Amino acid sequence: MAGQVKALVGAKWLAEAIRSNRVGPSLRILDASWYLPTLNRNAAEEFRQKHIPGASFFDIDECSDSSSRFDHMLPGEEQFSQYVGNLGVGSDTHVVVYDCSDFGSFAAPRVWWMFRFFGHSSVSVLSGGLKHWLHEGQPVTDQYHKPEPVQFKAQINERSKWVKTYEDVLQNIKQPKYQLVDARVQGRFRGLEPEPRPETEPGHIPGSINMPFPNFMDPTGQERPVEELKQMFGDAGVDLQKPLWVTCGSGVTACHIALAAHLCGHPGVCLYDGSWSEWFAKAAPELVISEGKGKQQ
Repeated sequence: MAGQVKALVGAKWLAEAIRSNRVGPSLRILDASWYLPTLNRNAAEEFRQKHIPGASFFDIDECSDSSSRFDHMLPGEEQFSQYVGNLGVGSDTHVVVYDCSDFGSFAAPRVWWMFRFFGHSSVSVLSGGLKHWLHEGQPVTDQYHKPEPVQFKAQINERSKWVKTYEDVLQNIKQPKYQLVDARVQGRFRGLEPEPRPETEPGHIPGSINMPFPNFMDPTGQERPVEELKQMFGDAGVDLQKPLWVTCGSGVTACHIALAAHLCGHPGVCLYDGSWSEWFAKAAPELVISEGKGKQQ
């Protein structure tokens, strides 16, 4: 199965897999819902009340580097292996990730990207998430049966280069070699709408390009067709033939850009995991580009 799956699956395909009792060691469904604090939504509690049958809850805050002062930074190999193994995900399991965002997808591409980073290419995002799933009249449940834990072996190897640090991005400003694309909505990117985290003003990294993540989805929440995605990259001035780094507020919605690029034939997009939260905290004021308040001296 590894390496054979599509990056996107549809509601009808997943519903048929559930009806055919294929959910188990060879197919696992993960609800990766996560919300910005300003939304006052409890993803774990919502999962207990309603989820796709057979799904388990993937908590990106729990499966993260707790020693970092920044939100949900990537965990190490051992922690990731243990966490997903406890969700019944083995090295040969096809993983389907979704979330319950009103956009159709918010955090699911982050978990898709994480699995790929840790060497597991047999992972798909449910296009449209729970939003489209319910629109299609597919079933949900409040029943949960914890899967049997299995062995999962994460292996990063050469993919360690997929993660970029503050220092990497700083170096790229001094000697530009890579395109940096920011997935936040335009108001935050420009510095005109507030950031959701305290003590962080909006704005953007010098030289970065804005591609707001909601634009990758159509009104039903499903991913736009590949030709439309290619047009979007072209219109934004992003060359998919050249290396691409992505950023956002805290490394979650940036993965929408990585997923869209992957669908367009550009796999292996690199992520600035600390993203704007880290950049604003560490960067000199002149490296915070904003039409608003910016960063004071």
